[in-house]
Amino acid sequence: MSYLVISFSHKNTDIKLREKLAFNSDEDKDRFLKLILENEITKEAILLSTCNRVEIVTRSLNIKQSSKDIIEKLATYSKVDFDVLYDRADIYDGDGAVHHLFSVASALDSLVIGETQIVGQLKDAFRFSQAKGYCSLNITRVMHYAFKCAAQVRTATSLGTGSVSVASTAVSKAKDIIENTKGVKALVIGAGEMSELTVKHLIASGFDVTIISRDTKKAQNLASTFEVHVNVEPYDKLTQLLITTPIMITATSAPYPIITKENAPSSNINRYWFDIAVPRDIDENISMSNLEIFSVDDLQDIVNENMSLRAEQAKTAYGIVSRMSLEFFEWLKSLEIEPIVKNLYLKGNEIIDKKVKNAIKKGFIDSKDEENIRKLCLTVITEYLHNPAKQLKDISKNMECDLVVGTVQNMFSLNENSTSKNRYKCDHLSKN
Repeated sequence: MSYLVISFSHKNTDIKLREKLAFNSDEDKDRFLKLILENEITKEAILLSTCNRVEIVTRSLNIKQSSKDIIEKLATYSKVDFDVLYDRADIYDGDGAVHHLFSVASALDSLVIGETQIVGQLKDAFRFSQAKGYCSLNITRVMHYAFKCAAQVRTATSLGTGSVSVASTAVSKAKDIIENTKGVKALVIGAGEMSELTVKHLIASGFDVTIISRDTKKAQNLASTFEVHVNVEPYDKLTQLLITTPIMITATSAPYPIITKENAPSSNINRYWFDIAVPRDIDENISMSNLEIFSVDDLQDIVNENMSLRAEQAKTAYGIVSRMSLEFFEWLKSLEIEPIVKNLYLKGNEIIDKKVKNAIKKGFIDSKDEENIRKLCLTVITEYLHNPAKQLKDISKNMECDLVVGTVQNMFSLNENSTSKNRYKCDHLSKN
C-alpha cells in the first residue's frame, strides 16, 4: 500500500478549469470522499479545495487503478472530460506523494510562495475527513508530519513574512496602480477569511475600506475586529458602490458570478476590480471603458517578483522538505511492531547473558549449570513478555499505536537513534 496524491493547481490548470473542479460546500466534499472510498483499493482520503488547487490525498493498494477511478469520479463531478483531467493531473505516489504534500503544507507549491493560509486550509481538510471517518492511522501520520514540516519551514526561513497571500498580492497590485492610497475608497465583497485578510492589507496600505456582504451581521462582526473604522453597507447598495468606488476586491464563496454583464454598472471614474475568488465572482465577459478586471491568474507579475525575492529562502525550505520526507519514512519504519517485539526479546537475552556470566564469575552458580539456568531465565522472559508482545501487535492498527510504540521504545531504550522520540504529538486537530 502506498500514499497517493492527485494534484490540480495553478501550475497545471488555468482558472477556468479550477472553477469547475472547485468544491464549494462541505456537502460536495462529503459526497465525493464517500464516493472514492467505495472503491476498495482506495483507503483513507483527504480533499483540499482552495482558490488555487484541488489536492486529493489517499492511501492506495493500486496507484494506477486508484488514480483512474478518482479522476473518473472527478470528471463526473466537474463535468470535464476524463482525458482532459488525466492529462492535466499531477499524480504522485510513495515518497513523491509525501514530498509533494510537505511542499504544499509549507507553501512552497503555492501561487504566492510562503503564503500563510495554506497550512490552515490543509488542517481544515484534515479535520473534516477525521470527523467523517474518512482517514485513520496512515493519513493521520503523514498529515501530522506535514504540519511539523510546515512549522520548521516557517521557523527556519522568512518565507512567512511580507506579501504572502493572494489577498496581499491583490492589494499590492492596487497600490502600484493608485500610488497615493491614503483615503482612497476600497470595497471588499464578502466577509470570510479571505475578505478579512484583504481588509487587513487594505487598512495597512491606507485605504478607506467598506465591507459588503449578503450576511450583514457577519460583515459587521468582521469590521468590529479592526482598530480603525471600517464601513459596512447593506448588500442592496452594491450597484451604487461599484459605480463610486475605484478599488474593489471580491472574495465570496458563491458558486456562480455575482457580478455579471447584466448587473455590472458603468461609471465615469477609473475602476480596478480584483476577483480573488474561485469560482470567479466576476463574469469574465464584462468589458467596459474605465474598468480593469484582475483575476487570480492575472497577478502573476507580482508572484514572479515574489518568487525571485524568496529564491534563496525557498532553497533552504526545500532542503527541510527533503529531510523531513526522509525522516518520515525512517520514522514509519521505526514504528513497525515485529522489530520492536524482536528487540524486546533480544534485550531480555542480553540481560540473561550478562547476569549469568556475572553470577558464575562471583561463584553464585556453578558453570556446569549455566545452560540449564539460561534456559530457565529464557522461559521466564518469554512468558513475561508474551502478553505485552501480543498487546503491541493488537494495537498496531489503532490510532494510539504511534504513541504507545514510542513510549515502549523510550522505556526499554530499544532504538536510541529513532526519529520517533518526541516527534509525534496528536495536537493539530485542536490547533488553528
